Amino acid sequence: MGGKRHAVAEWAVTILMLLFGTTTVAQAFVIPTGSMQDTLLIGDHLLVDKLAYAPAGSLTKHLLPYQEPRHGDIIVFRYPPEISQTLVKRLIGVPGDRLKIDRGVVYRNGIRLNEPYVYHKYAYDPMLDSFPTACCRPVKEALALQAQREMLARNVGDGEVIVPANAYFAMGDNRDKSSDSRFWGFVPRENIIGKPFLIYWSYRASTEDLTGESMGSMLTHFVDLGAHFFTRTRWERTFQLVRGFPDSELPSGPLPVNPGLPNP
Repeated sequence: MGGKRHAVAEWAVTILMLLFGTTTVAQAFVIPTGSMQDTLLIGDHLLVDKLAYAPAGSLTKHLLPYQEPRHGDIIVFRYPPEISQTLVKRLIGVPGDRLKIDRGVVYRNGIRLNEPYVYHKYAYDPMLDSFPTACCRPVKEALALQAQREMLARNVGDGEVIVPANAYFAMGDNRDKSSDSRFWGFVPRENIIGKPFLIYWSYRASTEDLTGESMGSMLTHFVDLGAHFFTRTRWERTFQLVRGFPDSELPSGPLPVNPGLPNP
């Protein structure tokens, strides 16, 4: 019964968003990179629920499913080093959590996580994927590097990073190709915009097409759309609901093999 109620609530929110537009309650967002493959693909166009984590009012708390950000949620937020940019990642740690990665395996509060959504497309060496004790891949941006250094200096104890109050730790599902909290620190609570709830359109395009700001690149993209709209639209993803992964942990024992999936 609880599952049915949740499904009804999800569709009720979806219908409300579509009826009342994309201003105060929803926002359109396009996935420009592969950091969330295969959960979200480059070219997925999303609607983001901006009220999901908003403070509940005396009346609206009975109408809409407000909640605090939870483990496994997919969140859209302002990039902490440069808030003009918007990112989408999965929420791995909430305030008070102790996190570490040991050879590609994430542990939260001493318990290994079950992460079937994690994606590895390229040759993957788990020996190189540890955190925070063997951190990290090079960070080029000065502000991101500063935030990373502050996190490692102030929030690490006993080989684990400790998530502070009013902050969250977010990671991409494509762990090999994701710029996330490992590299630029925590997501402040006030930076979280909401969570995606619907893929309203998905189009096979490159990162360059989706992020190009010059008139030439925009014109090229529109020409491409005109020529390939029907053949490059991923019709099977249209109007798919986007759901987080419930907090789940594995008991001791061998990890499941997750070789990754081919890029559609």
